[in-house]
Amino acid sequence: MTGNRALSQSATPTRWAMVDGTVVVTGASGYIGSHVVANLLSRGRRVRATVRDLGDPIRVDHLRNLPLTGGGGLEIVEMDLLDAASVNDAIAGCTDLIHTAAAVRISAKDPQRQIVDPSVIGTRNVVSAIDAAGTVERFVHTSSTAAIRPMNWEDGQTLTTDTWADDATLDENPYGLAKVLAERVVREWHDSLNGKVRPRMVTIHPSVVFGPPLSKIHLRGSLAFVMALVRRDIPVVLPMQVNIVDVRDVAEAHVRALTMGEDGGRYLTVSGDMQFKEVSQELRKAHPQFKTPTFTLPYSAALIVSLLHKKLSISWAKQHLKRRLYWDASPAERDLGMSWRSPRDSLLDSIPPIIDNEWI
Repeated sequence: MTGNRALSQSATPTRWAMVDGTVVVTGASGYIGSHVVANLLSRGRRVRATVRDLGDPIRVDHLRNLPLTGGGGLEIVEMDLLDAASVNDAIAGCTDLIHTAAAVRISAKDPQRQIVDPSVIGTRNVVSAIDAAGTVERFVHTSSTAAIRPMNWEDGQTLTTDTWADDATLDENPYGLAKVLAERVVREWHDSLNGKVRPRMVTIHPSVVFGPPLSKIHLRGSLAFVMALVRRDIPVVLPMQVNIVDVRDVAEAHVRALTMGEDGGRYLTVSGDMQFKEVSQELRKAHPQFKTPTFTLPYSAALIVSLLHKKLSISWAKQHLKRRLYWDASPAERDLGMSWRSPRDSLLDSIPPIIDNEWI
């Protein structure tokens, strides 16, 4: 494979260009991707983990320190998701592919370039690389509840995977738009192979993800929500609900989906919900040194704050504040055999690595 730099460690020698049961995990330095790699290695699998920059310790060191089990091995390769040749090189010869790489941000100055393109163009490159490789038998794509939740939903509604966020727009919901378009790329590609030999394909749809970070870089995604409370970047809490799932359970669902569940299935991974105030109260109870805020801003005042805040908007506030939304994750329990850690446990398990590594 030319054009990709690589670091390798293994319990037994492997040749990662060969069809040898290797699992490729894209976005392996990310929060979900890192836990997927850890899960696979714990099962003795040979893993090829893709990262943006092999020279960046925050993206690589925690992967290199993961324990190996049995005949497992880890190869870390540099891959540019927007470079088709780079993606082809990384995926060539693998039998299993878990595609977690994407931009994880809800707003940006240039949402098309910074949020939508990495997901959509990157996913196009991934499915093209699967075709080019001709060896991939199983493919799991990381999507999100954002690909399911429409911008207009009823208070108290329970959503299933029958729903799509087809009303997402670049201005109002670029992250949801990116997730919808990327998943459409996967499904249209998969459908086009009907009647031919085609890889098994499943999409996984996590909600807000909590649980132990393995690198400081993991504090930039869902855990930024927790860090804002811990650092008291926000002095009050908003009257809103948070749907939660544990990162370890999300990783487990991805790995199980390689061989379990319906071909072409969509699976929600959501364990439950907490109010924003409950999140802050539980953090304060377990770690009083952080003095996380507990005062909930009244709805009218929260609307004003949303209007003035650079990362929020009135439309977002009216959609989320003082409203409840639920998710039906029972298909994952039925088909993938999943059970879930509680939202509270996932929240509190997020904190020890942050303290131990002095990431505050």
